[in-house]
Amino acid sequence: MRVSASRFIELYFGGSVDRALIIRQPHIGKILNGIKTWEMRSTSTKIRGKIGLIESGSGMIVGEVEIERVYGPLPTEHLKHNKDKHQCSVTDLVKWRYAWVLKNAKRYDKPKPYAHPKGAVIWVKI
Repeated sequence: MRVSASRFIELYFGGSVDRALIIRQPHIGKILNGIKTWEMRSTSTKIRGKIGLIESGSGMIVGEVEIERVYGPLPTEHLKHNKDKHQCSVTDLVKWRYAWVLKNAKRYDKPKPYAHPKGAVIWVKI
């Protein structure tokens, strides 16, 4: 029996996610290790709740996290005082002014491959 990636995750990992966020290393590793709790982005998002995490270039859904809220746009001074949450250098934050607040990050024991749609750079529906 064939099932979609989102159905597989729901059955296998005990949760339902219908989309996944693409994140590069080292940021995704810091999120999954609980070090980084703010994912910095140039725009806000209305998405809340559990999402999958895709390691950029891997072709794999490697974990999941919950988006709790979004702060922003944040002034540079506020970003400087919260480096422990976003783990980025201040020079990187010129473009990224929105903090997507994350919680309950979980790394999957067995990452799940997915079909990467042409043109997807931030979100993938799974």
